[in-house]
Amino acid sequence: MLFAGLDIAIVVYLLTGVLVAISVHECSHAWVANALGDPTAKNAGRLSLNPFAHLHPLGTLSLLFLGLGWGKPVHVDATRLRPGPKIGMALVALGGPIANFVSAAILALPLRLHLIPFMPRRILGFIVSYGELVSWVVWLNLALAIFNLIPLTPLDGSRLLSVLLPDRWFNILARYERYGLVLILLLIVLERFAQTGILTRVLFPPIEFAWWKFVNLTPPFPWREYLL
Repeated sequence: MLFAGLDIAIVVYLLTGVLVAISVHECSHAWVANALGDPTAKNAGRLSLNPFAHLHPLGTLSLLFLGLGWGKPVHVDATRLRPGPKIGMALVALGGPIANFVSAAILALPLRLHLIPFMPRRILGFIVSYGELVSWVVWLNLALAIFNLIPLTPLDGSRLLSVLLPDRWFNILARYERYGLVLILLLIVLERFAQTGILTRVLFPPIEFAWWKFVNLTPPFPWREYLL
């Protein structure tokens, strides 16, 4: 399991960051869809920051055991979106990463201004650092946003890519969406057990770049050690 051997405080930071990032991401998909005329996700209870409304069973297991996961897909009736199916779905997809970037920027501000203490404190018998906790929440919001911008179905990046494709290719891409998930799972498994470093090299440099632009402090995750 991913959390085996980790300090309890780090586990708390990771779980908190993941739950916040996924909730913000998926709720924003539902909000944009509802704003564009489709209340399907809202009626399904997805217009909520409650993390249990957004957890995907397989995505959660992947997160716990492999280190990367995803939330429950937000169902959208593309035909009800006012800009039309193609542009409407792209806007809905874009809502998730933008919400994560905005959340990261808001939480990064007090870190950048040194308003949150990093000195560990004992809370309910556990040693917790508010600074480290918020740092992980920022880092994981950036990570989820950038991961979802990969142009592979069913990630948000594929919806953005589809705007540039002819309608015929857009419809083909939609039909084969389920197979993209298999490819993503394969990449995650190879990353975790074969140590291919593919996702690490693709994802972590832009995450670190965004981190320094937002926070300008040493990142909480020493990702460069995984490239050695």
